Amino acid sequence: MKLQLNIQPLNTWLNINNEPLIISGPCSAETEEQLLTTAHLLAATGKVSVLRAGIWKPRTRPGEFEGIGSIGLEWLKRAKAETGLPTAVEVANAKHVEEALAAGVDILWIGARSTVNPFTVQEIADALKGVDIPVLVKNPVNPDLQLWIGALERINNAGITKLGAIHRGFSSFEKSSFRNEPMWELAIQLKTLCPELPIINDPSHICGNRELIPYISQKALDLDMQGLMIESHVDPSVAWTDAKQQVTPAALAELADRLTVREPESKNEAFTDQLAELRKQIDKIDDLLLQKLGERMAIVGKIGEFKRDNQVTILQVNRWDAIIKKGASFAKALKLDLNFTEKFLELVHGESIRKQTEIMNAGKVVEKGIAAESHTEAVK
Repeated sequence: MKLQLNIQPLNTWLNINNEPLIISGPCSAETEEQLLTTAHLLAATGKVSVLRAGIWKPRTRPGEFEGIGSIGLEWLKRAKAETGLPTAVEVANAKHVEEALAAGVDILWIGARSTVNPFTVQEIADALKGVDIPVLVKNPVNPDLQLWIGALERINNAGITKLGAIHRGFSSFEKSSFRNEPMWELAIQLKTLCPELPIINDPSHICGNRELIPYISQKALDLDMQGLMIESHVDPSVAWTDAKQQVTPAALAELADRLTVREPESKNEAFTDQLAELRKQIDKIDDLLLQKLGERMAIVGKIGEFKRDNQVTILQVNRWDAIIKKGASFAKALKLDLNFTEKFLELVHGESIRKQTEIMNAGKVVEKGIAAESHTEAVK
């Protein structure tokens, strides 16, 4: 089912000077000199279309730097006047919205900590009613697609049609190379549900360090995301917040020069014909995969009945370990990614357990139903 949003195409409300669209600026506006110097250096690269800066910073613990506050809006106004770059800030409540609008900020975005709370998003949406301004919505901290969609719907219902999403990754208990796991599949699902929705990638928050930003940036563009939000500071080593994930304006320009921008479609007929033929082959294989999965689950059903009749537990750990080891060995021989293979087998195994559990408990459900009816009759 498609997501129904009333939105305008990105190029009708944002003047993209270069491809890809790059929104850049410091994580936090610290001093007027720091912001203005960074803004001028970014404008001079010719690569940046929008200047961003954190004015109010939600921090995990009290006592940390929570943003310079409203005075930073005046600095942004001056930066815009001197560089010609439109400005963007994060808003987390109605007061932020009112102050940003009064200061002439061009684009607002809702942060991940706000997206996770429908009450907060609704407060912001109410403050935006009757206003014509672009709003970008970051994904929630936790991997919940419905929360992300709900936030977009609330802002859209307030009359905001210049609407986009920001993919900044998701919090995870698992330790990895990333500050926030990309979980690309969730961004892809959102794009599939609403193809016309612009999605901008935030590699700074995904990576948490500047070394990985080029990799994530290129992957985001290859997945047809419409732009990048990259934090930049005149001197990241002395930044008051998120120093490790910010890059200098010069480094940003170099990164942008190395990015490859590809088109989602091609006008080359030979390419289109060949692609269509290859996709037909994939469709046939996909049909066969589903057919074989259906056959597998039919056997799983028989196993479930056999275990039930012989009072055997559903899960046998040794059997599962054997499946994983065999799968890993086979995947290596077929040159399949090991992580993909394990996730696939886990999904199949999970469905097998669900199906067997359903079979195991089918009789109990019937018995409970009969018992309930008997109780009802007794009461009568």
